[in-house]
Amino acid sequence: MKLNSVIAKLDTTDRKILEILQSNAKITNAQLSKDIGLSPAPTLERVKKLENSGIIKSYHAKLDTGRIGLGVNTFVLVTLKGHNKHNIDLFLDEINNVPEIIECHHITGSGDFILKIIASDISAYQKLMLEKVSEIEVVDSLQSMVILSTFKDSKVMPVPEL
Repeated sequence: MKLNSVIAKLDTTDRKILEILQSNAKITNAQLSKDIGLSPAPTLERVKKLENSGIIKSYHAKLDTGRIGLGVNTFVLVTLKGHNKHNIDLFLDEINNVPEIIECHHITGSGDFILKIIASDISAYQKLMLEKVSEIEVVDSLQSMVILSTFKDSKVMPVPEL
């Protein structure tokens, strides 16, 4: 678990670059430079600075899960048998070996973690839960929430002015 306590100072141009790249990571440097009003060399330099500082973590393709046969998406609230470093580490080691768990968040509230899980269908989801997730020895309880519809799934993170 790594906490990033240093908040980067971003100017208007940096924020515009981040907004554009989140919407279209495949944009050419030439087009990006036109869109932000800088020449290509300083544009590329700014993008590299944002990458090297860790603000831009990756570039990737977002897939339509339904079109590739992953029709069941769920959130699962997980409560551990004890909230201590050993149990947390053991839980994280186990879930990192389950590719269907695509997100894991350590949370406050009535549970310890919330997972986002994808599966091809309900049978595959049930098998995954019975044979893998519920078998993790430090798991005390699980509460599943099947996603029926998604109405907002923003790919653009708002970049605040500081």
